[in-house]
Amino acid sequence: MTDQRPNIILIITDQQRFDTIQAAGYDFMETPHIDRLHREGIVFNNCFITAASCAPARASLFTGHYPHTTGILKNADTWKHGWIENLHDGGYQTVNIGKMHSWPYTTPLGFEQRYVVENKDRYLEGRYFYDEWDKALRARGLVKQQRELYRQLPDYKESLGAFDWLLDEDMHPDMFVGNMAVDWIRNYPVSEPLFLEIGFPGPHPPYDPIPRYAESYLKKELNIAPVLESDLANQPEPLKAMRIHNNEVDHDSVVHLLEPTAEQRHRQRAYYLANVTMIDEKVGEIMAALEEKGLLDNSIVIFTSDHGDCLTDHGHSQKWTMYDVITRVPMIIWAPNRFGEPRAVDGLVQQMDLGPTLMDIADIPIPEPMAARSLLPLLQSGPEAASCLRDVVFAEQAKDGILTTSKFMTMVRTQDWKLVHFLDEPWGQLFDLKADPLEVDNLWDAPAHSEKKKELLALLREWRIRDSYENADLWEDYR
Repeated sequence: MTDQRPNIILIITDQQRFDTIQAAGYDFMETPHIDRLHREGIVFNNCFITAASCAPARASLFTGHYPHTTGILKNADTWKHGWIENLHDGGYQTVNIGKMHSWPYTTPLGFEQRYVVENKDRYLEGRYFYDEWDKALRARGLVKQQRELYRQLPDYKESLGAFDWLLDEDMHPDMFVGNMAVDWIRNYPVSEPLFLEIGFPGPHPPYDPIPRYAESYLKKELNIAPVLESDLANQPEPLKAMRIHNNEVDHDSVVHLLEPTAEQRHRQRAYYLANVTMIDEKVGEIMAALEEKGLLDNSIVIFTSDHGDCLTDHGHSQKWTMYDVITRVPMIIWAPNRFGEPRAVDGLVQQMDLGPTLMDIADIPIPEPMAARSLLPLLQSGPEAASCLRDVVFAEQAKDGILTTSKFMTMVRTQDWKLVHFLDEPWGQLFDLKADPLEVDNLWDAPAHSEKKKELLALLREWRIRDSYENADLWEDYR
């Protein structure tokens, strides 16, 4: 291969919290292979997504624009284009194995090859879509574990979405995606620089790991934060309504409980973390396959996730809120000897900044306008490194089938403060993150902090005005 630009391997999990990597300081985790990436790579300790649900966050990542610009505000909003097309047109071999959550699911998106594996439990859009995993299950004569079958279990409503995977181990969706990626790497010819996106469906619910992976977690203290009555009482009305909604409707096979026991919370957390360890094992196999194929030395490996999961923290199920356990995600860029010594970056970045960063690395022109900014000067410790970091990060979430009583929710976050605004509504959230890192003391109505609230609301307003102005030419070719 004459083109010596680096291969880019982008590994994305679904709904993985930032506190799920042992090397990041969470000793209860079992993640030796992700730990390796963490020890040897550049770790972004304050990486924030731009939306509190799957498709908007992913569309933002793969376009470099905020959801209010892409118009992709909820799952199943049409999403057909992004910077993968630029990588492809710039000479990269582009391959997707696993989850992307584009809509339609099979949209090319700039990939030459797509091996689509989507949500484990599809019940609304794409309910009858057969992805690669569905086909493999059917070929083996297996019936997929999903909501209709889980509902038949006597303890379904008490399980918080945590179930045992009882089918063949290699047919678990995360095992399936990992094995498919390893097989592709080992057997498919790579004739140009490779962009390989590997999308694991887990640890998104159902929380259904192979039982042997959960055994050790069930015996551990898992550092689960208590749910405080004062926290619940001072949440905005849309979040209170969403708690009730998730209790009444079993999204992704999870029946949310308003007052789960400590034992129920612990079991759910153990099953979720066991799924992370399963994925970690596959990350190790992917790295080994890249090395066997002779690709690893000239590869950049990125590990991240699309958002986190409350796992009953703050009394909530899954995502659709703006707590850090949702909006802050793992992000590691592993490329030994390319960007100097391994190190941690504590400044704020938006996850969508990956797009222009990868195009910069691949020597491909970054399309303009683009709200995301390249982190390459930061990776290279160049004179412009400080300008890559952000003073403020933002995230958005529109009304959908889960956040049912609010039109639009926006987060503005600095290093020390966070504000959550609800369109056309009097309530909100304001957190002093230094004094209250667990975000349990809502200061929205506190007179002593009214000036801080005004300051952050002004930041939000100026950002929306500036972003709209700076990206006004985005649709120039369609006018």
